[in-house]
Amino acid sequence: MTTTHVFIVDATTFKYHLEYLFAGTGAKDKYIDFNNQADTKLHHSAENNLVGMIADSQRLRSNDFVVFYLQKSLSSGINDGKFFGIFKIKKGPSFLDNNDPSQYLKNNLNKSLTFRVLIEPYRVFPKGVTEWEALDEIKNISSPHQMLWSLIYRKLKGNRGNTMITLYESERLFDLLEKKNKDQFIDGEGYSFNISSQKIITLDRRYEYQGRKEAINILPRLLRKYHQNMAFEGHLQTYILQNIGKGFLSNLDEIILENYGIEWLGNEVSCGVGMQRIDVMLSLINTDGHRVVVPIELKAVEGKTGNVIQIQRYVDWIEQYYIPNRNSDIQPVLIARNMENKESTSFKNLLASFKDFNGRNSECLPLKYIEFYEQNELLIFKEISY
Repeated sequence: MTTTHVFIVDATTFKYHLEYLFAGTGAKDKYIDFNNQADTKLHHSAENNLVGMIADSQRLRSNDFVVFYLQKSLSSGINDGKFFGIFKIKKGPSFLDNNDPSQYLKNNLNKSLTFRVLIEPYRVFPKGVTEWEALDEIKNISSPHQMLWSLIYRKLKGNRGNTMITLYESERLFDLLEKKNKDQFIDGEGYSFNISSQKIITLDRRYEYQGRKEAINILPRLLRKYHQNMAFEGHLQTYILQNIGKGFLSNLDEIILENYGIEWLGNEVSCGVGMQRIDVMLSLINTDGHRVVVPIELKAVEGKTGNVIQIQRYVDWIEQYYIPNRNSDIQPVLIARNMENKESTSFKNLLASFKDFNGRNSECLPLKYIEFYEQNELLIFKEISY
């Protein structure tokens, strides 16, 4: 099993996603001038919003699954929001097709979709599962932890254009699609969307995607903000999502992955009806089938004793909502900027807070504390023993 990503579409964009076999999210009227660049002319709030979208786009990996959510639109005859699938990512992560007059299919789509990834059919079901069937109908659910909380939280907290769902949520959504279509999927040379029947249909031809595919590199901008002591947690999240488990961040891989492989990767994982979100979360599995779920709290500044309060909430949520569906050990992680004075009271208090946390959470693995610093224009990660 791999990560499933739900992309939000309307009747127009859905048609072109299917015909040209890509998935994308938009940056509205913004042009991204900081890709592979240290500086930007954008206001910091606009930059941070864009970096959040970039982070979502960089968690996508080859062979991950894609499901489309077609939004309700009475003017288009879409009376109920519906989930359609199932597709796979051809090659991840997403690439950049910047918001300018040359953006591919911009006029057809009637909007700017800046971050895109090519997809391929997996099991394409013609009928969609309604939002009511997926999120509200509970006749086959015996416990709250079985509900599709990732998608429910998305509705409560804001409309991310690309939302990942957990492994057990993917299994439930796929099962709903199979039952809705009596396990009958369609196979054609190409695909499109028929708005009158509200079904995915086959075509006798496939359209070739011919847009720009600029690789996304957040590191130069991250390092500039690092050296200027500016906030860059979103940039750090993007950098980790883009590279963890790929051999580029070998020191971080050794600390977090050990001898495990990544079976699921998420970011901004909602863990409650409040605003708390886990910055990065992984599900790891080894050759024996043993699983470890890893919630990671990221800080662009030095660690503080209060960080364990956030991590405690993550662990509490995982124990109640995640573990009953996917039995795993829990390995909490804090990643923060290097604290140079290891003899300071602040550092000693920080380590004491970790020991206190571990004492109160004997059922999860001891918290791992990782610091990072810049060396030769790269970020270096180091585990701090305590």
